[in-house]
Formats: sequence, C-alpha cells, structure tokens
Amino acid sequence: MNSNGNHAIAAGCNCCGLSRRGLLWTGLAAALAAPLRAAAQTSLPPAAAMQALLDGNKRFVAQRLTSFDEDLTILRQNTVAKQEPFAAVLSCADSRVPVELLFDQSIGHLFVTRVAGNVATSEIIASLEYGAAVLGTAAIMVLGHSGCGAVKATIEGKAVPGQISGLYAPIRPAVAAAGSDLEAVVKANAKIQANLLATASPLLAGLIKDGKLQIAAGYYDLGSGAVSVLS
Repeated sequence: MNSNGNHAIAAGCNCCGLSRRGLLWTGLAAALAAPLRAAAQTSLPPAAAMQALLDGNKRFVAQRLTSFDEDLTILRQNTVAKQEPFAAVLSCADSRVPVELLFDQSIGHLFVTRVAGNVATSEIIASLEYGAAVLGTAAIMVLGHSGCGAVKATIEGKAVPGQISGLYAPIRPAVAAAGSDLEAVVKANAKIQANLLATASPLLAGLIKDGKLQIAAGYYDLGSGAVSVLS
C-alpha cells in the first residue's frame, strides 16, 4: 500500500543514477501494486494477522511509522465500496489509546470497537462477529491499558454521576480475580473479555475451531507505548 514514487525518484537521482524512464516505471509499478496489496490483506492467516498488529506496534515504539507513507487517496478510493480489515481491536475509549496509530495502521486496515473498560457487551460482540464473519478479520485483540479510569472506578466502587456505574458490572469479575492492584485488574479484565468473546459467541468460537480466527488479550503501556500479549 505504500506509494513512495516521489521518494524513490529523489533517492534515485541523488544516489543510483537510474534513467528517468526507469524511475517512472518504478513509480508506476508501485502505484499499481498498492491497491492489489490492500485488497489482499484479508488473506492473512490468524497468526500472521496478530503478528502484523504487534509488528506495527514495534514501529510505533521505535518511532518509525510507515502508515504515514501510504497514499491516503488510494486507500480512500479502494475502501469506498467495501472494507477488508485484517484484524479487529476491542479497545478502551480512552483518548490516550489511539488504536490505528499505536499499531501503525491506516484506512481500512483495522476494525475497531471502543468502549470504556474494553468490555464485551452484546453490542460489541455483535460488531466483532460482523467483522469476523462478514469482513473477514482474522484476529481480534482485546486491549487493556495502564491507568484505565473505568477499571480504577470499579475497584474504588464510589458513587459516580449519570450511568457511569453501568460499567462496573462487567469489570467486577476482574476485580474479584486480581484484587485492588490497578495493573493486575486491567490485565485480568482484558483476559476475561477476550475469553468471553471466544466462548460466549458460537459464531466466533466456530471460526476459532476452524482455524480462521485468533483472539488474544493485550496490554498497552501508556508510558512506553508498547503492547504486550497476555498469556
């Protein structure tokens, strides 16, 4: 999906001594290949799709993002009629967890659902079922993060305004399992929600059994920017 024709021309003129015609053909070939790669991204097997997420996060941590090099015009054009994301992410709604950015992905690559506390509600499960069964996502990551306010509020159990306390119930099993340590509860919650997706949805469970889907829990560290897979 990278469209680096201009960069290649500049580099070629300064370093490689390539002919103008050769450089033009190189740029044209790259432009033609971009939509083909975008269309083929759902052919990734589950393990490769999960690894693609982790590899993108490594680029994010190293501050060597490649998604910004992609031709956004081509990506928009190729995703108007359909979408073929290779993976889905269930993330917290926290503004400090920019999912596409921290996995170094661009338009059409990820199917993202977000809710405070990254809990697998019926609506979230339905959305992820759609992503896997209809769009072909091969991997789902449930992503908890350090300093999660929803988890912290559930641990404290204090009165809160409006309907915020409605988030407590699905997070309480993690508090029961991990106690009052915030990081431990966040990680326990991510694993519980991932297991819920894998077992409570016959559709997702069937895809896992058939080797078409992988579900994992992850933990995003706000300070380092790193995502770790939880066992």
